[in-house]
Amino acid sequence: MDENQKNHLKAYGIAYWCIKQQVEVDWLLNYRGGSFLVKQVKAIEDECKIRGVSYEVLPDGKVNAILNEISDPAVNMEMVKLEKAPKIAVYSPKSKLPWDDAVTLVLTYAEIPYDVIYDDDILKDKLVSYDWLHLHHEDFTGQYGRFWSSYRNATWYQEDVKYQEAAAKRNGFKKVSQMKLAVAKRIKEFCVGGGFLFAMCSGTDSFDIALAAEGVDILESMFDGDGMDANAQAKIDYGKSVAFTNFKLDMNPYNYEFSDIDVTQTRNSFNESNDYFTLFDFSAKWDLVPTMLTQNHEKVIKGFMGQTTAFRKSLVKPSITVLGENKAGAEVRYLHGEIGKGQFSFYGGHDPEDYQHQVNDPPTDLNLHPTSPGYRLILNNVLFPAAKKKPQKT
Repeated sequence: MDENQKNHLKAYGIAYWCIKQQVEVDWLLNYRGGSFLVKQVKAIEDECKIRGVSYEVLPDGKVNAILNEISDPAVNMEMVKLEKAPKIAVYSPKSKLPWDDAVTLVLTYAEIPYDVIYDDDILKDKLVSYDWLHLHHEDFTGQYGRFWSSYRNATWYQEDVKYQEAAAKRNGFKKVSQMKLAVAKRIKEFCVGGGFLFAMCSGTDSFDIALAAEGVDILESMFDGDGMDANAQAKIDYGKSVAFTNFKLDMNPYNYEFSDIDVTQTRNSFNESNDYFTLFDFSAKWDLVPTMLTQNHEKVIKGFMGQTTAFRKSLVKPSITVLGENKAGAEVRYLHGEIGKGQFSFYGGHDPEDYQHQVNDPPTDLNLHPTSPGYRLILNNVLFPAAKKKPQKT
């Protein structure tokens, strides 16, 4: 999985396919970019050829030498067995909206199967059937993505409002914000119970804001028919959020922003030519989880924007592990945390290969980016639940 691999993204699909076929996969952490080792089987070779995935056939002696190298205590490598293919769900509206989602794009490209579920499904407790959940570009606060200022007259916006209001009524809620909070709480419970949660863009901070604002009206009248609680900020309970603390709500409904967690509006010194973030190096033998989540053939990753581009470092809870950051901007781009028996990862930005994705832009063609290091981080999270876990030692 180093620079010699012609299609890193589809290689993850091969690994997932092997696990589904009950073929054990060894993930060689930090060995040539985080490589996959499987027994030589003609069907697997054929599948690699069909999907355009590079592979090497190694004699037993070479394999033993690699495993001995990895097991050396002085070497920052480790081997993890991938044993159970996680059942994957993507939280996404069934209706068509004028933007795509990086996770569904890469899952489809890598040929990793997933189900689409939404509010009705989660409120009917269908999450218990899944191991891994991704949160689509979403607004869990019930403010319809803060698109009101620019798109309130657009047909797609008006139809989405009607769709969400109908769903709220159907599920017994007076307001969309109340339904979204109930959904966010079910998702949190899923994670606490041992589920794996992954979110990007506004699915990250809006989720935490909704949880922290439970019982507080943080919406102006254009979103829910009545005014915001004048003391809303003082009533925020940061103990209910999972990743962020001490954030300040953006009270202006005309702003395309929820709070000061996101740095998009204040990062004027960065543009496509100088926007990068760096992945941290972790001890593979001691910090297994963050090592898995940061496997890549590159350590410096091109930045990309979104409604939530990156997280203000000062507002990230101390218990959170920062996986990738733009140090110059005090921005956290990629983080991981534990909650109960489960774990979650938040990844800032909308599309790793489209610097400034706009509403109505066409979806990224991943055939043009088969070795994308930014997309690899997503797929690390997809395979992560398949790993036979060892206790984290730090």
